[in-house]
This record gives sequence, structure tokens and C-alpha cells, in this order.
Amino acid sequence: MNSATAEAVRAALAEVADPEDARNLGRFFKTGPGEYGEGDVFLGVRVPATRAVAKRFAELPLDEIDALLDSEVHEHRLAGLVILNARFARAAKPRTRDVDAQAEIVRRYLDAVYRGRVNNWDLVDVSAEHVLGPWLLDRPRDLLFELARSDSLWERRVALLATFAFIKAGDASTTLALAEELLADRRDLIQKAVGWMLREVGKRVDRALLTGFLDTHAAALGRTALSYATEHLDPAERAAYRAR
Repeated sequence: MNSATAEAVRAALAEVADPEDARNLGRFFKTGPGEYGEGDVFLGVRVPATRAVAKRFAELPLDEIDALLDSEVHEHRLAGLVILNARFARAAKPRTRDVDAQAEIVRRYLDAVYRGRVNNWDLVDVSAEHVLGPWLLDRPRDLLFELARSDSLWERRVALLATFAFIKAGDASTTLALAEELLADRRDLIQKAVGWMLREVGKRVDRALLTGFLDTHAAALGRTALSYATEHLDPAERAAYRAR
């Protein structure tokens, strides 16, 4: 029986926490009144240290992962998501493939998303492409469009970042459709996600797909999204799109 617990993970993180880093992280992740991370609590554990702790608890039971995701402490949730990634990756490997286990992990992940536990950009970015994206590679993707139509900033970002798994598999169709769906969302963290995923389409799938999208939509894209999307284009082409 696996005796690892959420409490053991919390204790391990506390051992490597730094109060000064906690203050800096709180500022970096915008935890002040009215900011996107308002009220989030930081221990002061840097990401490499959080990942190192998570690696020690890679077989943490799912109920214990849920307990981490329910925590008010940011690093607890981050560690829980990193462990969830590891659990999903193991269940997806050919030698240890377990579709039922994958489905249960995705169910729990989405539950955390809907309950607002995946509620900062780093939490979304560390998890969506490693859990939800791979699960939907060969399945209907309607769920991503439902998430993209949510009022929640984080659910929308989950939808976009999940498509990174598709991009890495050579499929840009869903990314482009979601980017079009979210053209009017001017929130900075959506703008950055749209531009980032468009840039990756051009870099990893087909440059012509990126430029084709920009030919149609550059004028409607926000400046931030356009800046990210055109980052790897040549200077003249980049300037032409940004002048629209």
C-alpha cells in the first residue's frame, strides 16, 4: 500500500521554503487586491525545488493529490499538478497503458479546473498540455470550445494551452480555431496565450498556417498577441503585420 500523503508533501515543501522568496513570488504572480492572483498564498519555494519534491512523491494516491489541489498554498497546488502529470504520463505509456486511470486523472483535473484550483498562469501552463491535451489528441475536442467560452480567465487559458499537445503532434487546427474564438479577449494572459500558441504553430507545424491566420486576423489581434505570434518572423514581415 502507498503510504505517501499530502501532509508529507506539504512538510517537504516547507523544509525548502524561503520567506523572502514568498514575498517576491506574491508580487510576481499578482496577488494584490484586484490583481489576477488576488489572495493566493506562497510559501516561497522555487519551481525547481517544487519539482524535486513532486518527483519524490510521483506515486502519491489521487485522493492525496486532490488534497494538495484544495490547498490555499500555491506551491501545494503546483506540486499536486506536477504529480498528476506524472501519474497521467505513466498511465499513457505503452507498457503501463491504463485508459481507465487516464480518464480518472482527467476527471479529477477538470474538477480542479472548474473549482478554481488551477488558478494562475503557471498552474495552467504546467498541466493543461500534459493532462488534458494528450487525452484529447484522438478524442472529440468540443470540451475545449466550452472552456474557451467560459467567463473564467483560467478555463480559457486551459483550453488554449491544452492544444500545445496537438501542436507538438503536428495538428494546428484546434489551436487556430480557438485563437479565432478568442480574438476579442483583450485580457493580458489570454493575449499572451493566443500569441504564444500561434507562434508555436508557425514554428512546429507550418509557417504558412501562421501567416495565413495573420493575413486574415492580424488587424483584429491585440498588440500583445500579435507581438508574440510574429516573434520568429523576419523583421520586415513582422513589421508589416504589426502595422495593420
